[in-house]
Amino acid sequence: MRTIGNLIWFIFGGIIMGLAWCFFGLLAFLSIVGIPWGRSCFVMAGFSFFPFGKEAIARDELTQSQDIGTGGLGMLGNVIWFIFAGFWLALGHVFSAIACFITIIGIPFALQHLKLAGISIAPVGKTVVTKEVAAAARNANAEVEVANLRSNT
Repeated sequence: MRTIGNLIWFIFGGIIMGLAWCFFGLLAFLSIVGIPWGRSCFVMAGFSFFPFGKEAIARDELTQSQDIGTGGLGMLGNVIWFIFAGFWLALGHVFSAIACFITIIGIPFALQHLKLAGISIAPVGKTVVTKEVAAAARNANAEVEVANLRSNT
C-alpha cells in the first residue's frame, strides 16, 4: 500500500514540492555557508518525493544523544532557515494541501502535505526514518524515562 501511495503521490504533485526542496538545497549549497541547510533540504526532498511509510524524527530522539543540529546552534539554524526558505516551502505545502482537500480522495495526500509543511518550518536536526524505526525509538525513550522515574522514587 505504501508503494502505491508513494507512486500516486509522486505522479500527482509530490514531484513538484520535492523539486522545490531541491531548488532551495541548491541555493544553499551555492552560498557555501548554507551547506548544512542544503544537506537538510536534500534529505527532506527525498521525504517529499516519497512520504508514505516514513516519518521525520529529531536526531536526538532517535539516537538519544545531542549533536550540533539538535542543540542551540540547530535552533538558530532553523530560525535562519525559516526566514530564507522555510516559510516559502511551508506555504507551498499548505497550498498543495488545500488543493488536495478539495477532493475527497485527496485527503490522505493533503495530510502528508500538512506534515511536510510542519517539517518545512524547522528541518535542521531532523532525519527521516521508517515509521517502525521512529516508533521503536520512541518506545526506547519511554522505557528509559520510566526506568529513570522508578529509580528516583
